[in-house]
Amino acid sequence: MSDIRAIEVPKWGLSMEEGTLTDWLIEEGDSFAAQQEVCEIETSKISNVMQAPFAGVLRRKVAQPGQTIPVGGVLGIVADASVSDAEIDAYLAQRGVAEPAPVSESVPAETTAQPLVKLAASAPAAASQPSVKTPGAWQVPQALLGASDEALFATPHALKLAAQLNINLSRVPGSGREGRISVADIEAAVRAEGGQVASRAAAQKANQAAPSRLDDSQVLATPVARRLAQQWGINLHDCRVTGTRGRVCKADVLQARGADAVPQAQAAPTVDSREAFEPLPMNGMRKAIAARLQASKRDAPHFRLHADFDLERLLALRAEINASVPGVKISVNDLLIKACAQALVKVPDVNVQYDDERQEVRRYRDADISIAVALPGGLITPIIRQANRKSLAEVSGEMLSLATRAKAGTLKPEEFQGGTFSISNLGMLGVRQFDAIINPPQGAILAIGAGEKRVVAHEGQPAVRTQMSVSLSCDHRVIDGALGATFLKELKRLVENPTLMLV
Repeated sequence: MSDIRAIEVPKWGLSMEEGTLTDWLIEEGDSFAAQQEVCEIETSKISNVMQAPFAGVLRRKVAQPGQTIPVGGVLGIVADASVSDAEIDAYLAQRGVAEPAPVSESVPAETTAQPLVKLAASAPAAASQPSVKTPGAWQVPQALLGASDEALFATPHALKLAAQLNINLSRVPGSGREGRISVADIEAAVRAEGGQVASRAAAQKANQAAPSRLDDSQVLATPVARRLAQQWGINLHDCRVTGTRGRVCKADVLQARGADAVPQAQAAPTVDSREAFEPLPMNGMRKAIAARLQASKRDAPHFRLHADFDLERLLALRAEINASVPGVKISVNDLLIKACAQALVKVPDVNVQYDDERQEVRRYRDADISIAVALPGGLITPIIRQANRKSLAEVSGEMLSLATRAKAGTLKPEEFQGGTFSISNLGMLGVRQFDAIINPPQGAILAIGAGEKRVVAHEGQPAVRTQMSVSLSCDHRVIDGALGATFLKELKRLVENPTLMLV
């Protein structure tokens, strides 16, 4: 089997645990070169094209579009024509991989992270009448039937389901990113019109991967998780990892076993309250944010420092630059990024990351500033690398590009992973002051509020000045109070004397 190689899910960053295959760019039997684009993969953060790590011939597609696979999992098999199918089967068996069962035609399965797919206006029409109402079957109201006469955004499974049931997707509101229509949206629309939706249980069961047969003795797991896995015959390789220090925890084993893993004695009595709320499943990005920030709040002892900055000179400099330099439009946020970068270079002990595993602090020479950008499904933190070395015009142009591609989901992994310091600005939403959670492994994050007119003492007299409140959250394991205060003092000096940033 030395002539057989696997195309595997790459690890795009430390926090990536799995990826969803959204599309193959080559077909079985195609030859490809090293670094050629072979497939598209969506993670909890981005959708990106995967380049082949080597050249070869794609003999078999193991994963199908819409399937979510752990990092290192097999996407496809590469081998010469001389390798038989039996040898490929043996290789897959050795890897503990079973090819997925076909998706049920009557009940498509929807993943939480699907790509945007263009729905052709000429989609084939199915029967023009609602389906017969039978147990477990769909009944589509007449109001939703018909072919769409325009191009719409939908997930692959939503597209397939709409074609099967002759549903006009232009009549279905999309709740996904950029108005993407999912199967859940179709189900909600059918229910809203008084129709009936089929159960997904059969499809979910059909799409479950075969249990892993790999040795799991070296998989990091809590004692309770390992004991339960042995008791229930669950391989730890089949469990997601959400515990501390990269360990499989009890909740991961329960999830791998399914809902029936909860003992009946522990199950609380249920009350039919479906009319009281709307269940909204968490997408991959939301789950990643929840796990990451929960770990930060739990593991990093936060303390916060607050300060008020006078913005009068900064606003005057911004207005002068924008009026006198053609093609440049500097924002207050751009100026604050530059000020933070220079303050970090001046106070380098705040420009750090904390490596919990090695128990060491990494102090960086340049300031890589992570900027929180809100997305429909969560948020992402694109990074302006070496912001201390860039001009205000360069910072502004790069920030605009990063924010645009972040909202389109086309950032590269290296553009949002890492960073030495974070900024979260809610001033444009009218928030006066707030506290932010540190973005690990960074040591601090600055929360920026709105600039507003306040009556303050200026040169010994009451005056109306534009003021801004900020809050610096620090990890007390690596940054002490006096150090954080020193950084804020330097930042205040730069903000209130912004021409220093131009020297």
